[in-house]
Amino acid sequence: MAPLRTKVNKRELILTEASKLFKDRGFGGTGMRDIAEKVGMEAASMYNHIKSKDEILELICFKIADAYTTQLSEIADTEASFQDKLKQIIKVHIDLMIHDAAAVSVANNDWKYLRDEKKEEYKSIRKSYERSFAFVLEEGMKTGEFKTMNVSVALFTILSSLRWIELWYKPSRDISAEELEEELSTILLNGINI
Repeated sequence: MAPLRTKVNKRELILTEASKLFKDRGFGGTGMRDIAEKVGMEAASMYNHIKSKDEILELICFKIADAYTTQLSEIADTEASFQDKLKQIIKVHIDLMIHDAAAVSVANNDWKYLRDEKKEEYKSIRKSYERSFAFVLEEGMKTGEFKTMNVSVALFTILSSLRWIELWYKPSRDISAEELEEELSTILLNGINI
């Protein structure tokens, strides 16, 4: 049993360290030797845990995509108001960006290096996520919880407003994750008017 546990832990370590390297250097600027060095392994030993750099990218991107889609689906299925659902979706984005920042950055920026069939699958998941998110906005507009507006403009304004967190937020900032969630929810739902 112990060897399997070590293998799983090594694989997770490889993905974590590869995420950081891809974020800092880009997918194209990172080699398997770089990753092996970062995790304290010989490059040849890496292949006992991971087949290729392409597989690493796939695992990172699809892990993040799955985290977003699973949580959005759970939120959408609740009886909460659409305003509360939107707050929860914003919280999911912030939590992922704060607690798995490197992987989120890779999924946002390096997915275009996925192999063609995986790239199409990933794009399909992203489109499905956007449709589900847009549905929450549309339904909130129908119930009068949100002002009626162009759903695509609202959707991509919110997503763009959340995306900068991956570049800006650090634990040393003078705002906690919880405060950031509250501030962003307030701004996105109410604007900055008094």
